[in-house]
Amino acid sequence: MAISIRRALASYRSISGALRATNFTADCFSSLVGSNSSPFPHSVTTETIPCSLQTDYLLEIRRGFAKGRRQAREEVDDDDYGNPAAAVNIGPSIKAAAVSQMEAAIDALSRELAKLRTGRASAGILDHIIVESGGVKTPLCRMAVISVLDPKTLSVTPYDPNTVKELDKAIVSSPLGLNPQVDNQRLIVPIPPLTKEHVQAVCKVVAKSSEDVKQSVRRARQKALDTIKKSLPKKKDKAASAFSEDDAKRLEKEIDDLTKKFIKSAEDMCKSKEKEITSS
Repeated sequence: MAISIRRALASYRSISGALRATNFTADCFSSLVGSNSSPFPHSVTTETIPCSLQTDYLLEIRRGFAKGRRQAREEVDDDDYGNPAAAVNIGPSIKAAAVSQMEAAIDALSRELAKLRTGRASAGILDHIIVESGGVKTPLCRMAVISVLDPKTLSVTPYDPNTVKELDKAIVSSPLGLNPQVDNQRLIVPIPPLTKEHVQAVCKVVAKSSEDVKQSVRRARQKALDTIKKSLPKKKDKAASAFSEDDAKRLEKEIDDLTKKFIKSAEDMCKSKEKEITSS
């Protein structure tokens, strides 16, 4: 394409120079004819050259210039759209981006559900607790090993035994309603049974989390569909494009199937969490 553009520019300069030299007038043309470099015999004068011949000469120059420009445009179009190496099927990248966004939404839901307290011991319920030690705020899960002793008891063993008091204070001040007990260099955290009010409140949180993640999955779907629509080739590019309308329809169906799959996965996770809460 670069070579074609250079050729077109060179052609333009040479023809433009010729047009300026002639000034589109018969007098200048006559002076050229009468010079020693004229292609006509010296006996030929401006009077013996018909005006129609002069006009035809100038028109021929303009036609040649227009033809050169048209050929240059065609070469550029061939380089841009006719090169098989330039044709790329973007379908897989659009699908991969949608899957990545939907998976991220499901992962976020999983982390949120793990924070909710149920009647059973779960190490995840303490992960979001922030501990302040030495003026630095750090997640509890980075300062201690959290393990499940039995379905109703958690164990919190700090990496630094000197931080037991800070861990105890952070757990007590959390909204989980837990009262840990110091056991030598670790904390024993009993999980009390849930009250009816607490069960209802947690179920509402689960329902809201479910709706939020479904909205995130739908946004990922809409973003993918918008990208597909923008990626459809224009009429003049259809022959050279590797992404056709049939490919777009097929990809849209795959995106819809993925959306249904991830939404069902979110619903199943939330139903399982609600069952765990109500049965504890």
